[in-house]
Amino acid sequence: MSTTTITWIGGPTAVLEYAGLRIVTDPTFDPPGSYQDPGESVLVKTAGPAFDRSDLGPVDAVLLSHHGHKDNLDYEGLELIATGVPTLSTRDAAADLFGGSVIGLDSWETHDLGPVTVTAVPALHGPPGSERFVGPVTGFVLEAAGEPTVYVSGDNASIPLVEQIASRFPDVAIAVLFAGAARVAGLDAALTLTSPDAARAAGILGARAVVGVHTEDWTHFSESREQLEAAFAGTGLLVATPRGVTVSLD
Repeated sequence: MSTTTITWIGGPTAVLEYAGLRIVTDPTFDPPGSYQDPGESVLVKTAGPAFDRSDLGPVDAVLLSHHGHKDNLDYEGLELIATGVPTLSTRDAAADLFGGSVIGLDSWETHDLGPVTVTAVPALHGPPGSERFVGPVTGFVLEAAGEPTVYVSGDNASIPLVEQIASRFPDVAIAVLFAGAARVAGLDAALTLTSPDAARAAGILGARAVVGVHTEDWTHFSESREQLEAAFAGTGLLVATPRGVTVSLD
């Protein structure tokens, strides 16, 4: 068994070293700024990444929960994907993004990245019915021989879907949860896990370690890292992940 590590870069972006691979989640490497695509709310980024994309080093794969929102895929993130790194995402992302390196997966479909089997798992970016406003999103489960099973939630806000995932993968050891209870104008609901729901999801999964991302650096994240820590107080599950510091998850 190799050591599984994670380095939180900022927002939803982290580097997961797993079974000998370096995997990046939802790449966002732009400096602070504002974004507004046609028909979308203004998204304001308040802090830059722990380090620039040019300092990222080798990347074996990207796990992209969805491509339509700049807080999950910004301009520098697009540049990373443009290098041809294998990128697993939704079918819509594979159709819309350039090149042949973006692989679209349906829920429960698998794809092998060397020794790692990645299963796309369902996610809901907000309450039921929000798909027509925010588009499709996916999460991922990673498995490899002799390694802990890892769940990466992506921008999921649905506890019932977590229950489905736990029923299919009863041995999840590490959960990377996108929290922050993101909110935008026009949708009066959290679009990602609230802090209490993140703690609830961890319990449903039976995870022994939890990494919380997607709680800082954007003004539409309505709950802070401190609130996430409070929800996990006394559980011993939430792993402290200082920005830019590599942390062992074993």
